[in-house]
Amino acid sequence: MALRLAISLLSAAAIAYQILLIRLFSIIQWHHYAYMVISLALLGYGASGTFLSLFRRPLQDRFPAAFLWNAVLFSILSILCFAAAQALPFNPLETIWDHRQLYYLALLYLLLAVPFFCVANCIGLVLTRFTKEIHRTYRADLVGAGCGAAALAGALFLLPPSRCLFAIGALGLLAAAIASLDRRLRQPRWTPTLLAAAALALALIPSNPWSNLRLSEYKGLNQALRVPETEILRQRSSPLGLLTVVRSARIPFRHAPGLSLNFTEELPDQLGLFTDGDGLTVINRFTGSWEHLAYLDYLLSALPYHLLETPRVVVVGAGGGTEVLSALYHGSSRIDVVEFNPQMIDLVGREFGGFSGGILSHPAVEVHLAEARGFLAAESRRFDLIQIALVDSLAASAAGVHALSESYLYTVEALESYIGHLADNGLLAITRWLKVPPRDSLKLFLTAIEALERMGVSEPERRLALVRSWSSVALLVKNSAFSDGDILRLQEFCRERSFDLAYYPGMTTAEANRYNLLEEPYLFAGARALLGGARDAYVAGYKFNLEIATDDRPYFFHFFKWRVLPEFLSLRERGGAGLIEWGYLLLVATLLQAVLAGLVLIVLPILIPQRGAPRGSLAARIGLYFFALGLAFIFIEIAFMQRFTLFLGHPLYAVAVVLASFLFFAGLGSGSAAAWHKLQGRWSGRGSTIDRTILGIGALALLYIGALPTLFEHWMDWNSSAKVLISLLLIAPIAFLMGMPFPFGLKQVAAVRPEWIPWAWGVNGWASVLSPVLATLIAIHFGFTAVVGLAVGFYLVAALAIRDVR
Repeated sequence: MALRLAISLLSAAAIAYQILLIRLFSIIQWHHYAYMVISLALLGYGASGTFLSLFRRPLQDRFPAAFLWNAVLFSILSILCFAAAQALPFNPLETIWDHRQLYYLALLYLLLAVPFFCVANCIGLVLTRFTKEIHRTYRADLVGAGCGAAALAGALFLLPPSRCLFAIGALGLLAAAIASLDRRLRQPRWTPTLLAAAALALALIPSNPWSNLRLSEYKGLNQALRVPETEILRQRSSPLGLLTVVRSARIPFRHAPGLSLNFTEELPDQLGLFTDGDGLTVINRFTGSWEHLAYLDYLLSALPYHLLETPRVVVVGAGGGTEVLSALYHGSSRIDVVEFNPQMIDLVGREFGGFSGGILSHPAVEVHLAEARGFLAAESRRFDLIQIALVDSLAASAAGVHALSESYLYTVEALESYIGHLADNGLLAITRWLKVPPRDSLKLFLTAIEALERMGVSEPERRLALVRSWSSVALLVKNSAFSDGDILRLQEFCRERSFDLAYYPGMTTAEANRYNLLEEPYLFAGARALLGGARDAYVAGYKFNLEIATDDRPYFFHFFKWRVLPEFLSLRERGGAGLIEWGYLLLVATLLQAVLAGLVLIVLPILIPQRGAPRGSLAARIGLYFFALGLAFIFIEIAFMQRFTLFLGHPLYAVAVVLASFLFFAGLGSGSAAAWHKLQGRWSGRGSTIDRTILGIGALALLYIGALPTLFEHWMDWNSSAKVLISLLLIAPIAFLMGMPFPFGLKQVAAVRPEWIPWAWGVNGWASVLSPVLATLIAIHFGFTAVVGLAVGFYLVAALAIRDVR
């Protein structure tokens, strides 16, 4: 019992460490690099299988020492390896010109693999040593991991990430202390006391300079802090982001994206507000006088207010409050502010409420702690303006950092929802950074066309307008045709501010590209082509991927096309490197590295001459079974995380709820495997227990593919607690069944070749390494429905592979 509890604690620590690394690398780099590092770090599980296969006898002879030392080493190395990783001069954006970064990346994931290797050794040792308790051990592993995922999400609301790192390290020592209480380990009485005291000391150790997070030099916060007399006023951490408020006395912030170059007056005092060290927004000083806020009327996002009178406005994303201030400045009658991060609201509205003039407490303003689509799903009201301003940084956008980011803000279903909540003659306004050649802006324009056509609009070209400044682009979608008066006001607004018209109904080529000159009127030409009869040919021939994002494939920022890669590489010395979506290519490189490393790990035990090495057709079938299980389990898990992100409102909640639910209920399923087998034995009919279990998983997975979108739409307006409960109830049945095939398979291996158990464990671990990267690539190109469909296929392959293994 004590040993299984120790396994649960180690698994909880390992999954918490995995999620924490994602959070940490989101801060010091960007989050999609974190996913690659985590995937490769999980090579530790595959390496563990090889290690245990090669040294099975000496490790089993010294089982107590081997288990305890691996638990202690995880505790120490989880902290030291991250500190060493931070010391590496790794910067993924520099791969454009510095190939040494690929070596740093390899060293980085090898470092981070070591703690996972230690935990996997502990679990593998117990699975090999106590073969009659496989289902109980696996239950302890999964249930512990599920609890660890949920616990870390809660801990990140209470502790900064660096403190969580020490707490996770302490769990390793605590697990060793509990394991030493098990009589089978025959440890002295002082051992658990000493280990528990060490765990407490590690959890309470004060922060050290070497444990502080080192942000990428390309992140906005790092650059801002290089300016003399710049100071951090406040820092608030949660799983939703690390918020940092900064004041610069020497060179004050002058942040106004889309500001007309015709504006020559002073901007108000501003405080910088960074999210995860980037994504700058500002808090403007507001004293109640509008005299120093004239710049708000010279922003590109001010255009809708010149087409509407006293509108009812929805501002998506409070940020530092600039768009809320702009809505008040332009005389909006009511402003609904939708913000998902409560700490953002607290900082702007309370802590710096005196500086911001208390704009979030203004009588015309109502703040909603919600996600945009969930808020609209709960609303029966119609709005005159839905304003979605810039929510990311120019540097990150230009570098292709968001290429692997899922976003349900810009899918075609999202735009249908926004337009559907507009009043008669209402406007949807979305602002994006300007890229040349255009990417975001044209894909967004095409998405708006598709949304209008799906809603039955016969002439979408009469409802669209596109305007650009020197740095940004604004798309307007009207819930009726633009009138002649609208167009006159649109032209006047742009003429007074030297903004360029890119498209409006009836626009001519001569009106494009007048002020902020580009080599060609790219946006106007693109808009006309997308509205014309040759739309499909234009999209197919364009240098970048313009296919619209959907809820099933929400990768709006994926613009990469393989066929143009040679052309971009040939232009690298002339600046062409910036045109390449490096995030996508690094993901592909990660997959290739993982395949090669995994082949070495799995083939090695076969190549080295030793007694009982896995060979022959039986080894191939067993290896295929555990490999297919590893792919299938993670594929479904990842697809569900993405599906539930839209429903629960934020990726963090999806990861915490979905991952914890899958692991916890799969653990219960594993623990019930023996009873399930007996029950199945009484069931007359053909087919093994594994066959029936896998058929049940496949049937539920396919049912969910069709049912979840409809169910989510029906329940989208429910409160967060109800959504979490619904998620648990939906996930429990399929996760329960998914926990059974692995212990069933290990039982069969134990019956025919018990010495192959570590190798089977390693094969399954290797598949777990490949799954996140492979599933992401498939989702980018074919959608999450395809990911689930493939997972069902992998389960069927597993059932065929293990059949009649005796």
